[in-house]
Amino acid sequence: MSTTIRTPDVDEVCVYCGSRIFDHDPICVRDCTDDCGSAEYFCNHACLSAHIDEEDLTTGDACEWNPDGNNCC
Repeated sequence: MSTTIRTPDVDEVCVYCGSRIFDHDPICVRDCTDDCGSAEYFCNHACLSAHIDEEDLTTGDACEWNPDGNNCC
């Protein structure tokens, strides 16, 4: 599997709120479970977090924290 990495355009906008990503603290996200697809850019952690919550992306995908240290799925 090969992934091409590119620097986003200076006018690239956040997929969540539409703000220019470089006006903030940008984050690049790529889903690599299905041929890595195209990267999506978020202008900051708040937009990424809101997107994750609204799309219910953690349901069934996250490990549970265990105080005994056995935190693997």
